[in-house]
Amino acid sequence: MPHRSRLAGFIIDCQTGDIDAAATFWSGALGLQVGDKQVEGDASYVEFLDGASGLHIEVQKVQHPSRVHLDIETDDLDAEAARLEALGARRIGFVKRWWVMEAPTGQRFCIVKMKNPDHGATPNTWNP
Repeated sequence: MPHRSRLAGFIIDCQTGDIDAAATFWSGALGLQVGDKQVEGDASYVEFLDGASGLHIEVQKVQHPSRVHLDIETDDLDAEAARLEALGARRIGFVKRWWVMEAPTGQRFCIVKMKNPDHGATPNTWNP
């Protein structure tokens, strides 16, 4: 059965004790307005409003070294993970509700559930 996916956006991973200060910095650096803050256990996220081309951009508090990663959104998490594995990626682990993946070149990225399939760029359709 075919599935769809597309670039969802960029996540700025911040190894910090003050996610609000990180959000303030990146808001100023990127010229984006700070949106909602969400806290889920140890995790904190601050979303920015009106990302370029409708991309989702947020900062998140992490325990690993700071870095930027991208999210690919899809209507079928496992099918997308399998498609990317066929291209050479590997699954690192399932966290909460998304797959953490690693590209053959070492970059980590996530596969997340598609939130608004009718908004933004047209998703690619992949046939198994």
